Amino acid sequence: MGCRDMRKVRWGKRRRRQEGVERRMKKLQRLVPGGAGMNPDRLFLKTAEHILKLRIQLNVLQALSKVFNA
Repeated sequence: MGCRDMRKVRWGKRRRRQEGVERRMKKLQRLVPGGAGMNPDRLFLKTAEHILKLRIQLNVLQALSKVFNA
C-alpha cells in the first residue's frame, strides 16, 4: 500500500466516525424537547437539564407511590 492508499483509509475512517457523531446528534436532538437545530454546546446543556427534570419527576412519582401504597 502506498502513501496515497493509506491516506484514503484514514480519511475513510474519519468520515465514518464523523457520520456516526452526526447521526447520534440528530437522535439526541429528537429526544430533547426543543433540541432540533440546536448547536452541540447548547444541546448538551439542554440534555443535562432535561435529565434533571426527568429525575425530579421520577422522585416525585416514587414519593407519591409510597404515600398512596402505604
